[in-house]
Amino acid sequence: MNNPHKNARTTPLGRAEMIRRIVDEGRPLKVVAAEFGLSERRAREWLKRYRALGTAGLENRSSRPGSIANKTMAHQVHGIERLRQEYRLTGAEIADKLGLARSTVAGWLARLGLGRLVRLDPKPPVRRYQRETPGELLHLDIKKLGRFERTGHRITGSRRGRSQGAGWDCLHVAIDDATRLAYVEVLPDETRRSTTGFLIRALRWFKARGVKVERVMTDNGAGYIAKLFRRTLARLSIRHIRTRPYTPKTNGKAERFIQTMLREWAYAIPFKSSLTREADLPRWLDWYNNKRPHMGINGKTPSQALNGTT
Repeated sequence: MNNPHKNARTTPLGRAEMIRRIVDEGRPLKVVAAEFGLSERRAREWLKRYRALGTAGLENRSSRPGSIANKTMAHQVHGIERLRQEYRLTGAEIADKLGLARSTVAGWLARLGLGRLVRLDPKPPVRRYQRETPGELLHLDIKKLGRFERTGHRITGSRRGRSQGAGWDCLHVAIDDATRLAYVEVLPDETRRSTTGFLIRALRWFKARGVKVERVMTDNGAGYIAKLFRRTLARLSIRHIRTRPYTPKTNGKAERFIQTMLREWAYAIPFKSSLTREADLPRWLDWYNNKRPHMGINGKTPSQALNGTT
């Protein structure tokens, strides 16, 4: 049943019944129209459609007008598209050249998917890179996680009884580009002292596993651009690479690792509190580095990739 609006008097089924009473039973049109709450004129219109088209004539018709005054012609639409793509003109410039209303041009640009000039530029190809040697590039990043004193809404599905004013934990992450070997700490903040202290401990951790770090990549967070952090890297003769602003994909391996960590650790288990979550981190990190296969390194675990084993 196709009922176009809530106040419609009849439906195609009701109209068919009305026509049956008029045509098959031979009852007066005026009487039948009154029974269906229609005017005689409207009932006569449905009867006319039925005689011309049969039952198809009783279906609802589109409200679109049969003709449109000042309709934009096909060659004008083509001109709008051409001036936009080839000459990169603005909507106002196109309207002036073609003698059209600016609203008309703006509407067609939106329909053609050319409403923004940036759409004219091809998307840059996705550039994936993979360092060959462990330590060539170490990705650093930080992810904030809310502290809590009871199981959170991501697990229970309810926001009642939320931990108020508990603050944040900062997950400081370091991941080797070539092997995906990862080191993580939970720290109270992301200040220059915290980021620099984490850097030093991460470098020691990787060195204990035979990895000498040559380059470190970070975003432009305050702790990473601080003099203390940069001077520490300079003293250790480690090159500091910073990502371009608003392009987190440049540091994609750290971003991807954080997503994996959130999905498989932080939100995978109904921890009773953020303290129990933090206490569980070494277990998960050991599993990630030594037992979890990674498709980016041909199905090996990070430790296998580091040691060259299969």
